[in-house]
Amino acid sequence: MKYPIQKTRFRRKLKKTKLKPIPKMVVPSFFTLMNLFCGFLSMIMVYEGNLGMGAWLIVLAGMFDVMDGFMARLTNSTSEFGMELDSLSDIVSFGVAPGFLIYAFAFHELAIVGILLSALAPICGSIRLARYNIESKLGELEYFRGLPSPAFAIMLAAFYLTSVNRMEWFDGLNQGVISVLIPVVILLAFLMVSTIPFDKIPKFDRESIKLYKNRLILLFIYFLTIVLLQDIGLMIVFSFFIIKGLALGLYIFWKQAFTDEPDPMEEI
Repeated sequence: MKYPIQKTRFRRKLKKTKLKPIPKMVVPSFFTLMNLFCGFLSMIMVYEGNLGMGAWLIVLAGMFDVMDGFMARLTNSTSEFGMELDSLSDIVSFGVAPGFLIYAFAFHELAIVGILLSALAPICGSIRLARYNIESKLGELEYFRGLPSPAFAIMLAAFYLTSVNRMEWFDGLNQGVISVLIPVVILLAFLMVSTIPFDKIPKFDRESIKLYKNRLILLFIYFLTIVLLQDIGLMIVFSFFIIKGLALGLYIFWKQAFTDEPDPMEEI
């Protein structure tokens, strides 16, 4: 007679026990880890000689990086844990992976110089992310200070995807594609650690949509261009994004250095 009584008590306890809800941070963290996985998989693909797939996986990691931020805002689950996890994932996907890609693509021909140039991606990316983590604790800005590391990585991936089947473009240069890739990598690495403002994806709430309507329209045009033109679209979109940031940086420098007008950074 003891066994039925014990079973009844166990069932009562089970009914009283409520399952804890899944923490909100799990949702954005999933996308963050998918970003990390894509970066890791990209390096495997490059190691196996499939550089094209490795480049597209960096682009896919960038999409997951956008999604984790969007989901964190949507679920109101922004946390210090999520920020740290995001930074660790970014340094793999947008630092180490693109550095490995450009080394396998062209810089392996330059021996130690090629290694140093390839290392600019993770080194400058680490500096950029560390600074961003510190600044985000002081307050959220409506723009990026310095080129975002995903934009840096996707730009290098786009450069590979657009040039690998069009190597005749570089036939007239002394070292072929390397002659163009070296200044591109140095410029992009400098922009990452600079304080030049670059557009930030706004929040999708009513106030942000009204305030940044033009930026959202431009974001839609970016997306459409990439979908229609693929690798060429990537190159066009991120080249425009970088040139736009450089133009704004020059405008702000001129205003601050040669005029007495209010700081244009306050208007952004």
